[in-house]
Amino acid sequence: MRLEFINRVEEGEILGKNILSSDGKILLRAGMRLTKNYLKKLKNIGVFYIYLEDVRLEDVELEDEQLAELKQFTMKSMSHIIKNVHSCNGKELKQSLGAVEELVSYIIDLGDVNKSLSDIKTYDNYTYMHSLDTCIMTSFLGLSSEFNKKELKELGVGAILHDIGKTMIPNRILNKQGKLTEEEFNEIKKHTIYGGQILRKNPSIPNSIIDIVEQHHERFDGLGYPYGLKGNSISKFAKVVCICDVYDAVSNDRCYRKKFNPNDAYELILAGSGTNFDQKLVKKFKETFAIYPLGCCVRLSNGEEGYVVKQNRGFPDRPIIRVLYDAETKSSMPFYEIDLLKNTSLVIRAIV
Repeated sequence: MRLEFINRVEEGEILGKNILSSDGKILLRAGMRLTKNYLKKLKNIGVFYIYLEDVRLEDVELEDEQLAELKQFTMKSMSHIIKNVHSCNGKELKQSLGAVEELVSYIIDLGDVNKSLSDIKTYDNYTYMHSLDTCIMTSFLGLSSEFNKKELKELGVGAILHDIGKTMIPNRILNKQGKLTEEEFNEIKKHTIYGGQILRKNPSIPNSIIDIVEQHHERFDGLGYPYGLKGNSISKFAKVVCICDVYDAVSNDRCYRKKFNPNDAYELILAGSGTNFDQKLVKKFKETFAIYPLGCCVRLSNGEEGYVVKQNRGFPDRPIIRVLYDAETKSSMPFYEIDLLKNTSLVIRAIV
């Protein structure tokens, strides 16, 4: 399977992964042959890249079927979670949050980080998918940081709910294209306070989760909001969610800005060590996540282009690349692989 920008996809190619709506329903099923009409509709709903079947990369497994089912079930539960949070229905909220806990339990026991962060976002599903991806990233980072099972479940639930306060912000502000006014930006910043107010009405929600919702925009150097907390005054859970929230947010296109390229998004986290983020957690982040996802096409410093087929653990920017064609003529050629950990003179210049 390979990951391809939508503008590089040709008619007749086969979709490799399901594309979901905001309520977890399948908009387009894996295995479908892509027509001109399908591709046009995908562009219209904000799909910028998709996964495609490719016999040359059939050994690159990007889908964990059980995890995919759990993610889809969690997406379907999101509207119920939000509804029950607002209605203070503790019993039903606990049931709907069970989907999140089941997802986190799977990650703890069997999860593969390289097969877990590859869902396709659309304009429609962005909010829920961002919360879901933040939850999954947070679970892996918490696992690397040796949190226990109880802590990981609370961490996952907090990550799912971290932006719940945005349900109190007018859509005209949330979805505004272009620069926000100072007044609008200040209103956006209040989502942390609004989220805490919503959750405090639910006796079943522990303080550790409320802390995540209120503190995920605090900065390690004390220059965050809403309280200006510093260092260890910030919840250890909130510090984990903060990193994953920022990374996922800048890694995706929004109505008001284009996404960062993978290397810049990664460098943003590393550069924030000790200022925006806890140094120890940034170190764990670097050990846990790779920069370039499996299946994506990259251009190397020698001009060659190839697809990421394997990660080198502990070296996030040095994966193994499979070259499928001549970069200049685009003609097919015998496949060969370049291990960037062994070929240290080469670096990745761009995703293509």
